[in-house]
Order: sequence, then structure tokens, then C-alpha cells
Amino acid sequence: MLAYPFFGSKTDKFFAHDVKNKRFVFATFESEVVRRKRKILHAAKYEFSSQITIVQHAKNIVADIKKGVVKPIYFLSGEEPYFIDQISDYIEDNLLDEADKGFNQVVLYGRDVTVEDIVGNAKRYPMMAERQVVIVKEAQDLSRTIDKLSSYVDNPQPSTVLVVCYKYKKLDGRKALAKSLKKSGIHYESKKLYENQVGDWLRRVLIDEGYHIQPKAAQILVDYLGTSLGKIKNELEKLMIVLPKGSEISPEAIEENIGISKDFNSFELRKAVGERDVVKAQRIAQYFTQNPKDNPLVLTISSLYGFFSNLLKYHGLPSKDKSTVAKTLGVNPYFVGEYTVAAKHYPMKKVSQIITLLREADVKGKGVGASQFSNHDILKETLVKIMG
Repeated sequence: MLAYPFFGSKTDKFFAHDVKNKRFVFATFESEVVRRKRKILHAAKYEFSSQITIVQHAKNIVADIKKGVVKPIYFLSGEEPYFIDQISDYIEDNLLDEADKGFNQVVLYGRDVTVEDIVGNAKRYPMMAERQVVIVKEAQDLSRTIDKLSSYVDNPQPSTVLVVCYKYKKLDGRKALAKSLKKSGIHYESKKLYENQVGDWLRRVLIDEGYHIQPKAAQILVDYLGTSLGKIKNELEKLMIVLPKGSEISPEAIEENIGISKDFNSFELRKAVGERDVVKAQRIAQYFTQNPKDNPLVLTISSLYGFFSNLLKYHGLPSKDKSTVAKTLGVNPYFVGEYTVAAKHYPMKKVSQIITLLREADVKGKGVGASQFSNHDILKETLVKIMG
């Protein structure tokens, strides 16, 4: 066996050339570094599964409220605002009758109040009603003093439902407030979904609304809009206004109603590169450079990097059946065929070289060591090297 270092000589991973079977395989040597990396990998897998739990946890909180299981405090923190808004909006819209909201529902904003103001409102008694609701939006503006809320959390007013929206921030678990919330309320931490999870979330949202979406159409939306769930949901709402319930959303519908080209997008570029279709890939690249605002280089390179990273995993799989590949790569089974085709054009060693090229292109695109090159030149050169 001949060993080739994988991403530099300091790593413990190697490409090993199996001369007898004429193929490249992964090989590792046992070391303390390897054992530490295994622990990191295990933690990463746990983190991946926890993202799915975040979605379900938000649904469970709303479901409990619908059943009448209401907690005195909901502290909603984290970097994905969509789920925070989902919970707080439901409470704001549904916990009190319209007749009671005028006197017993208060919305405060972190930039305009102090923690003492919040506590003062929360300690009031409801007026001719069973409960009152106090919602604090943009509570992250109180990050320096938010821990003062712990004294109220230790002894909350039973007739008050306090909702604190602490967006883009993570509550320090070592401090008193986090410990108090475990006893008296709900502490929900909203994390961003990984890119390969957003498509599935998108499909589920549409199913709940009575729609279906083609896998290609879902991927186009994710590639164009990124992982911002709120932004994606806004675009979906535009589609649901013009399309009758029960419709299947196609790439054509997205192009017509949202303005994302069904022919010139990151999805089509990846497919063209995977098929080694040089003419089509360069045509799409030319379109990107003519529309840089909608197709920034950093997102294009990121999309290609994700594709070839998955292709590297594909090469290392002992079984290439569709379900195994889809599960391992975290993609819809619809796209497995693209990796099968790409694998024929790009052997494992070439994929490793391409990933290095994409890293270099990313650095150049950020102006490091290549300020004289335009984004068009960088993308065109990178595609030539990939498909050459």
C-alpha cells in the first residue's frame, strides 16, 4: 500500500493506494490524536441529532400550551430566531381571549425597559381574568443585567405568563438564572439548522400547510436563501398566496413567483460540474458574475465545497445503495444519482485536490493574496482547474 497524506502531513488520516484492488481507500493509524478526534466526531453526531430535537421541542412547547399545560415562564434564547418567534407569537395570539388582551397582555422591548420594569409588570395581578401575559421582545439588549431576573424566576407570580425572547444569545448555564429556570419554567435554546436539514424542514412546513415541493425546487430555495428559516418562510408564504392548496411547488413556480432562475443557480452549477459539462458550467458562471448581488462568490464556493465534501464521503462508503448514501450524506435520495455520476468523473484523489482548490478560491475571493483578480476570474479559473 502507498500512503498519501490527506490535507497535510500533520493529520492522522491518509489516502492508501490499494495496488492489488486498484483503488484508493481511507487508512488511519491508531494514536491519542485519533482517539480524541473520535470523541469530537461523537460530539458532532450528537450535535447533529440535537438540531432535529430543537425543531420537535418547539412543536412540543406549542402543543402543551394548546392542551392547557402552561408554564409561568418561557425563556427563549439562541441563534435561530424563527423558533423563538414561533413560540412567542403563538402565546401572544392565542393564550388570552381578544377581550382580555387589552388589560392583561403587555409587550415590552429590551431596549426600552430594565429588568426591574419587567419584574414589576410580571408581579401585577390580572384584571378580571385568570392570567396575564407579559412578553419581552429583544431581551438580548438586557444581556448585561438579565441575570437579575433570577430572583423573580425563583418565585414567579402564578397568574402571570412571562415570555422572554433572548434572540441570538446563549444563556450562561453557570449563572443563577439558568439554574432557576430549570426549576420554575421552560428554557428553550434555539439552534440554527444545518444546511442539509433545512430542505427537510421546508418540506415539512409545506406539508403542514397542505402543499408539496419537488426536491429540486427545495434545493434551489436553500441554495439561494441560505439557512435563515424566517427568510425561507417569507418566500414560502408568497408562493402559498398565489398557488392553490394541494399544489406541488416546482422550480418553474419558484422562478415565476420568487425570481430565482431555475436554470442558473448553485444547484445547476453543481450538477453541471458533477457531469463535467464545461460549457454549461461556464455559462452559469457567466450569469453569476452578471448578477453578483444574487449570486455572491462566497456562497457559490461554499455550495461546491459541500458537494465535493459529500463526494469524498461517497467514495469512502463500502455500500453505494441509495438509502445508505442518502442517510450518510444527509441528502434527499433524489440527489444520490448526481453523486454516482460525479464519482465516475472525479476519483477520490482528484476530489481531495478539488477541495484544496476550493479552499484557495475562498481565500482569494476574500481578497487574500489575489486582490487583482475579479470574482469572475476566480470562479472561472477554479472551474477550469476542477474540470480540467
